[in-house]
Amino acid sequence: MATPRNQSVFKAFAMLKAFREPDEWLTSSELSRRSNLPEASGYRLIQTLEEIGAVVRGPRGRYRPGMLLISLSQNVIVPELVREAGRKIAVDLSERLNVTVHVGVLERGMVTYVIKATTPTSMVTQTRAGAQLEAYCSGLGKVLLAALPQEQLDAIILDGELVALTPETITNKQSLREHLEIVRAQGYAVDDREFRPDMSCIAVPIRNDQDHPVAAISITDRAEDMTPERRDLLLRELTAAAAAISRKACPAGPLGAPQLQCDMHLSQKQALD
Repeated sequence: MATPRNQSVFKAFAMLKAFREPDEWLTSSELSRRSNLPEASGYRLIQTLEEIGAVVRGPRGRYRPGMLLISLSQNVIVPELVREAGRKIAVDLSERLNVTVHVGVLERGMVTYVIKATTPTSMVTQTRAGAQLEAYCSGLGKVLLAALPQEQLDAIILDGELVALTPETITNKQSLREHLEIVRAQGYAVDDREFRPDMSCIAVPIRNDQDHPVAAISITDRAEDMTPERRDLLLRELTAAAAAISRKACPAGPLGAPQLQCDMHLSQKQALD
């Protein structure tokens, strides 16, 4: 018999997720309404959350997230969380399609590989888990760069030269910005011989429950094999794999309990530090 779920925990997280902006102050009634909770139940719950420091009470009886959440978020190590959730999924994807699969996160403006899965006959790449790569010339990197706020994106792009690795590498900073706008709109990125002249790559984001990319997953294959039909197939497979990793990391509850509760402000700061 399955262990009964503690509904109070789901309700508490639903209320904490009702805050949509870091500087937002909300009344108990507003929090209850956003959480789909009765006002009386919401009021009792917010009192408990205030007592443990998950929220703080400010002017005119309004609340905002408290220091407890900041403290807890610092214990979430996104690369490890993604690695444990995604390892089996990446290996299965690699073996079924006979491709090289990478999963990566953005750290200090570069892509850090957290997973690499290959087969004996898939595309050989000189990469390994734990290694880093410039973000501007890879599918993983372009997906993650496209998710950044403009100021943070500019800070990374303006930090150095965009070196041409092949004739297809994007080296003009304005062209890269325009390309990333396309990536953001379509929801995936393609590295078409930009890193190596014989290699093509397609990547999609791994999103949290707030629809923010916290990591990315890619398939690398021989450029000559990357037909439009093949690319469509790989895109469907990648999209399904990314969703599976997100669900496995932290499955959603009936009241919208968090999936990947990764603090995006911290993740974006780490991308620049």
